[in-house]
Amino acid sequence: MPKSLIILLGPTGVGKTDLSIDIARYFRTEIISCDSRQIYKEMMIGTAVPDRQTLEIIPHHFIRSHSIHDQFNARKFEIEVLERLESLFQIRDIVLMTGGSMLYIEALCKGLDDFPDVDPELRQELMNRLEKEGIAQLQNELLELDPTYHSEVDLQNPKRILHALEICLMTGQPYSELRTNQTRIRPFNILKIGLNCDREVLYERINQRVDKMFEDGLEKEVNHLQPFSQLNSLNTVGYRELFEYFDGKITLKQAKEKIKANSRKYARKQLTWFRRDPEITWFTPVMKDEIIAFISEQLTLDRSLHQI
Repeated sequence: MPKSLIILLGPTGVGKTDLSIDIARYFRTEIISCDSRQIYKEMMIGTAVPDRQTLEIIPHHFIRSHSIHDQFNARKFEIEVLERLESLFQIRDIVLMTGGSMLYIEALCKGLDDFPDVDPELRQELMNRLEKEGIAQLQNELLELDPTYHSEVDLQNPKRILHALEICLMTGQPYSELRTNQTRIRPFNILKIGLNCDREVLYERINQRVDKMFEDGLEKEVNHLQPFSQLNSLNTVGYRELFEYFDGKITLKQAKEKIKANSRKYARKQLTWFRRDPEITWFTPVMKDEIIAFISEQLTLDRSLHQI
């Protein structure tokens, strides 16, 4: 029997969690979370981690499994999830992965290039320079070290600028020359299901979810994490806005509105990324029966092709 990984993806707040439980129940399988922040055990409310009852219904993996102090990235996610899938496929023919972290999904499906682990001191040095000198100075340095990547990267994205500089400075080679961009062949089938809905409905869902986060104690959670605000794991929507509030830069009301606005912006970014992938079949969150029927049909087709 061929093994299959079903990936349920979509923008933040669209309703992936509830639907993933129904799908996992139907196919009697387990869920791998593909959320780059739900993986941290110290971040629960601001990352919309499923409640305890939900987590008890179906076994979940990679939820609250690491610490904010761990160095974790898409490459490590790829390695660890492939190891977990190898063991899960010993007892399951189907595994469900759900989430919206674009690069994590791409890493698992296609693989990432093997770059060396970054020296924490170098990373901190570059982050300090970014804060003191601004992004323009780092852009100029990237132009000198790797003009090819400089010409194609989003120059307003500090994470990508910093990552490329880290690799250039550690290896002495241009970042662009070390990338192979070769898709790795996985020993299992991959079926991608995308969730989306009307934009106004999605935005309202996002706004309501942020309101609930505050009701559940988001302000207290972020305040507890304030001593670690410089960590990359905490540089995310829902946390950095409240760090601004605790630093006295904005009011609590402004922080809440910024979280809503930045969450909507992130949802647009996710949809732009996912729409470039022709392998995704799109549904709305209310089409549970149609989604399950589609998955069943594709699994049957895969089995038939496997037997030929």
